[in-house]
Amino acid sequence: MYGDEKRLKELWYAPDKKVAQRRWNEWYRQSQESGIKALQQFAEKLKGYMSGIIASATHRLNTSVLEGMNNRIKVIKRMAYGYRDNDYFFMKIKAAFPGKAR
Repeated sequence: MYGDEKRLKELWYAPDKKVAQRRWNEWYRQSQESGIKALQQFAEKLKGYMSGIIASATHRLNTSVLEGMNNRIKVIKRMAYGYRDNDYFFMKIKAAFPGKAR
């Protein structure tokens, strides 16, 4: 079982989407062939989240970064209380997180 756990964990650390997809396909196939009912059920449930998990190979965000972003947006929202202009609100959020232009 430790090997399966390790292989699944490696999926989150894939260097790109192609490798992540290959690792998922391999892990999923092995989980279904394992004959372990609980593992098969877990793999089926996880299947619904695969697009997000595979995207993590490209977009490296951990929960601490996301929590910080959410808190910053909450502060902006509190400061904007009473304003009715959603465009301005979203502009303030974009200004708070300049990052890379997409």
